[in-house]
Amino acid sequence: MAGKEKISSNILIKNKRASFDFEFIETFTAGIVLTGTEIKSIRLGKASLVDTYCIVERSEVWVKNMYIAEYFYGTYNNHSARRDRKLLLNKKEIRRIESAAKNNGFTIVPTKMFMNEKGLVKIVIAIAKGKKEYDKRQSLKERDDKRIMSRAFMK
Repeated sequence: MAGKEKISSNILIKNKRASFDFEFIETFTAGIVLTGTEIKSIRLGKASLVDTYCIVERSEVWVKNMYIAEYFYGTYNNHSARRDRKLLLNKKEIRRIESAAKNNGFTIVPTKMFMNEKGLVKIVIAIAKGKKEYDKRQSLKERDDKRIMSRAFMK
C-alpha cells in the first residue's frame, strides 16, 4: 500500500420535513461525537433526523432526539438509540448560533448528515425560522410548478 485509499461514501441522511416546516437563514457544518457502534450503524444507513433539534448549553451545541439504530452485532457496549450527542463547532460559530437561538421564533435544526472523504460523519445544521401555513402552501405550489416545467422541458 503506497498511499492511503480514499473512503468512498454515499451516506447521506436528510431531514426532508425540516425544509418544509422551516425557512433556513444560515447553515453550519459540524462534526459530531459518536461511539464505535454508532458510526457502524450510520455506515449502514440506519439513522434518522426526523423530529431532531439542537440546543446550546454552557457554550456547547447538542443535538437532541437524533435516532441512530443500535448496531446489530453490538454487544453489551451498544449505544442507546436516542441519546444526546455533542456537535463540534468553533467558538465563533457557537456564539453566532447561541445569539440566534435566543431570538424569538428562531430554532436550530439539523438538515442533513453525511460522511466526508476522510470517513468522518458531519452534520449540517441551520438557523431556521418556522413557516406559516400559507408559506407551506407556497412551497408546495413552487415544487409542483418546477415538476410541471421539467416535464414540459423533457418532451
